[in-house]
Amino acid sequence: MAHDTVLVTGGSTGIGAAICDSFLKQGKQVVNLSRRPLERPEMPLINIQLDLSDRNSTERVAADIAKNHSITGFVHNAGLIRPALLSAVSLDDYDYLSQVHIGAAITLTQAILPGMRERQFGRIVLITSRAALGLQTRTSYSATKSGMIGLARTWALELAPEGITVNTVAPGPIADTEMFESVVPADSDKAEQIAKGIPVQRLGRSKDVAHAVQFLSSEDSGFITGQTLMVCGGASLGSLAL
Repeated sequence: MAHDTVLVTGGSTGIGAAICDSFLKQGKQVVNLSRRPLERPEMPLINIQLDLSDRNSTERVAADIAKNHSITGFVHNAGLIRPALLSAVSLDDYDYLSQVHIGAAITLTQAILPGMRERQFGRIVLITSRAALGLQTRTSYSATKSGMIGLARTWALELAPEGITVNTVAPGPIADTEMFESVVPADSDKAEQIAKGIPVQRLGRSKDVAHAVQFLSSEDSGFITGQTLMVCGGASLGSLAL
């Protein structure tokens, strides 16, 4: 059984890939759960193809991972938006996002938790969003992403005595991601307009988020739990228009 293995969801592109790379550079083994593989030849990376919206498949894969790997860290990064104004919100979309953002997090954590408890050590980081504070067209996304914050705070209270910390990282607009490009076309002026509305005057990068995840996943961060670290260039301090 491999030691010091980090489980990452949605690790094939953008923020997820940056998170995987940061752990791999530390010499840790990474298990990436994603619909597409992350290509990192000759590095201790295991790709497992999985659609997290499929509850039964997620339960089966989670059990296999817990059986075959010694998971010391878990980063739940996978997510998607499904934007819509309130009048057009689909409850099917809400159910889908609830399973990907929250249901899958519960299933995967339940599977790896016995191993963390046995070692009296674990680092769990859920990737939420600055949009958890509210953003137009994000009814389902904001609801489920804010739900992840409540999830983390609850788990933090339950697991703290066992050396397991649970925190969330909330990115603002991160330019080098498929999610951002799906909302803001790369060849539009909108990206520049958004950057001007952020206090630090630039859009975020995937490595900005990966750095925050590394901090909270560190063995030295054992006195930090139940917290949300905003990686948003100050965008959470006021209104943000996308």
